[in-house]
Amino acid sequence: MGKKQAPMYKIVAADSRSPRDGRFIESIGNYNPHTEPAQVILKEDRVMHWLAKGAMPTETVRNLFRREGVMMKFRLMKSKVSEDKISEKMSAFMNDKANKLEREKARKLRQKQNRAKKKAEKAEEPKSE
Repeated sequence: MGKKQAPMYKIVAADSRSPRDGRFIESIGNYNPHTEPAQVILKEDRVMHWLAKGAMPTETVRNLFRREGVMMKFRLMKSKVSEDKISEKMSAFMNDKANKLEREKARKLRQKQNRAKKKAEKAEEPKSE
């Protein structure tokens, strides 16, 4: 999906015998890597359904699921942990994820300010002949 130089990706459940860009059973989400931070939209209940049925996500999709906490939730559900524990661990995961995003934004802002400062210092230096 998307356009030239700005692709977007559909996350689908497909039969392994189907071609990569061919028929699929169900669309379970979207991934847009060009937003800051990258946007992942998932139908979590359908993802859980397909994982429970034995669907094997590709390595890239598995990484997306991990980053969104879906794999952790699936693992907890599979090990029959109580709903209270699951919601507690998921809220802790989401808080950590939000904190990490804030730290990353602050780091990028500092880098941008440092580059601007160096550029200004370089422009002020007199040229030697």
